[in-house]
Amino acid sequence: MLPSKVVRHKAGRLVPVLLAGLILAACSGQGPQQTSSVNVQGPATGRSDYYLQQVQQSSDDSKTDWQLLAIRALLKEGKYPQAQNQLGQLPQQLSDVQQQELLLLRAQLQIAQQDFNGAQQLLGQIKAADLSQDQQVRYYSLQIAAAQNRPSLALLRAYIAQEPLLKGADHQSNIDATWQALTQLTQDQLNSVVINADENTLQGWLDLLNTWHANSQDAQMLKAAISDWQTRYPQNPGAKTLPTQLSQVQNFTKASTSTIALLLPLNGQAQVFASAIQKGFNDAKNGVLTAPAAPAAPASSDASASTQQPASTATPANGDANAVVSPAAAAITPSDSAQPQQPAAQPAVAQPASSAQVKVYDTSSQPIAQVMQQAQQDGATLVVGPLLKNNVEQVANSQTPLNVLALNEPEQIQNHPNICYFALSPEDEARDAAHHIWDQGKRQPLLLMPRSSYGDRVGKAFAQEWQKLGGATVLQQRFGGVGELKQGINSGAGIALSGTPLTVQPDQPQGVAVAGLTIPAPQTSAPAPESASGSGSVDAVYIIATQDELQLIKPMIAMRTSSRNNIALYASSRSAQAGAGPDFRLEMDGLQFSDIPLLSGDNPGLMQQAARSFNNDYSLVRLYAMGIDAWTLANQFNQMRQVPGFAIDGNTGKLSADTDCVINRKLAWNQYRQGQIVPVQ
Repeated sequence: MLPSKVVRHKAGRLVPVLLAGLILAACSGQGPQQTSSVNVQGPATGRSDYYLQQVQQSSDDSKTDWQLLAIRALLKEGKYPQAQNQLGQLPQQLSDVQQQELLLLRAQLQIAQQDFNGAQQLLGQIKAADLSQDQQVRYYSLQIAAAQNRPSLALLRAYIAQEPLLKGADHQSNIDATWQALTQLTQDQLNSVVINADENTLQGWLDLLNTWHANSQDAQMLKAAISDWQTRYPQNPGAKTLPTQLSQVQNFTKASTSTIALLLPLNGQAQVFASAIQKGFNDAKNGVLTAPAAPAAPASSDASASTQQPASTATPANGDANAVVSPAAAAITPSDSAQPQQPAAQPAVAQPASSAQVKVYDTSSQPIAQVMQQAQQDGATLVVGPLLKNNVEQVANSQTPLNVLALNEPEQIQNHPNICYFALSPEDEARDAAHHIWDQGKRQPLLLMPRSSYGDRVGKAFAQEWQKLGGATVLQQRFGGVGELKQGINSGAGIALSGTPLTVQPDQPQGVAVAGLTIPAPQTSAPAPESASGSGSVDAVYIIATQDELQLIKPMIAMRTSSRNNIALYASSRSAQAGAGPDFRLEMDGLQFSDIPLLSGDNPGLMQQAARSFNNDYSLVRLYAMGIDAWTLANQFNQMRQVPGFAIDGNTGKLSADTDCVINRKLAWNQYRQGQIVPVQ
């Protein structure tokens, strides 16, 4: 045993060594693992304050390299003003390696400042072959970020070039993003694709897309086709690591629909709407959608107007979100029901009656939790419903093990692997209108809406979707109803289409993270979109009105607007009701309006059958069509949830499922033209 004096002496000599070790450990948390040399082409693992300290302490030979690393760290931390300041302090003379790194940093700053065109110009000056592997990953990440998720051949090539450089989660993200970019290419883009002879990987991806398009309607065929594609392209990165969405297809199994629970309010205000949905659901199940396809009535004929029975006038209160289940639920008066003149449409192909057992549960008689529990005890394998929004929210929060096709949407969508949402809402129609008007090249729309909560909901949905498309602030103008509009007509005031900005809460700026490169959102909030009124006159008006209101609104617009202004007019299906006689159609000349395919002439035989069943009440016909589509969607539940790009042509629209299994509807658009109703080309 050593004497205590010796132990104390050795311990005393160890104290400086321990302190030095602690100091070095503390420094390692601030800087990179190796600090003996500066390598601007390698990874930057330190924090900005560490690199800035090195700038102050370094000689001229390495100071610029430390500055470049400091700028990269500042950008990673979202400290954009400080990064801009450091960029301004760089010397004029840089080596080729430093110049390439500077271009990368300046492009990253441009993207953070939302100047994507400027970033692309800077990236175009870089020679990718001269970059290190770390720089190449950043280079392709910046190219991807500058593309703003807009699918193109250039974006695909960036993903493909980046893929061999990545590992682990970043590699899978690259594969998934490549597939997403592929599936978002438009048909025009695909038709014009020209690739180089040596682009074997890109050719393989395009062939996978063709395989998916050809087999996406049948999950079993798609599984076999994907396996065949993997055999033909064994070296393609997508064959070695399938996109997540396609790997789910390999595990696809058809959902059981042997026992279906249909949850509807069978009493109270919503009963009439539930009955229409139930009839459509049952007719589809029993295979009775095959009424003879009688020719549609000519658009100029009023022959049947005098023989129609009074239409149903059951209309929910505008302010009740639970009650408004049809975007055009409003009282109507009977007249001729002119349909768009289209090529003769074939009636729905007869489907044999299903052997599935359907049991209907009344959600108005007991709490929804008890209804769901009873359905489960009764052996239900699938639930269709409920219909009212508050009930849907309760089901979404209940963690039920049953598959559920809800017939409405909650305020906040929750992504559950066993729940899909199918709604016939005015908000859904407003979002479709935003896309339609945008696709027609209009950029300064005005919303003409009722002064009510209904108008608030529609306006908010349209404005939010418009801004997602890249549009500026939408203008709004309100009206109070038929009485107020008649006063305006009598006074000769007209409607000036001036409008005020419709303010909606913009999405908060999101950071960009691609393959390890993180571009934080700016620390200061982004400026609000510019008001349309400050950049020119209105070029489109979207009108949310009943037929009676629209009949007054359009001439009031003409009173104050010159025909030379070329303002395009659009209307929702709220105004498309039985009662559009020849005088009305002539007065509406030029106006475009949306509606479900069943009411747009796609199947005249079924349309006439439905109109007779519901006394020409188009609101109930729409809900009847919803019931038909609900049956179709229920029978393809797992395909909706698991197969990417699920889409069908339904009676309520072209239906597709997003990643949260919300069913989106693309409506048919028609136009009044010289007394006729014709499809918008």
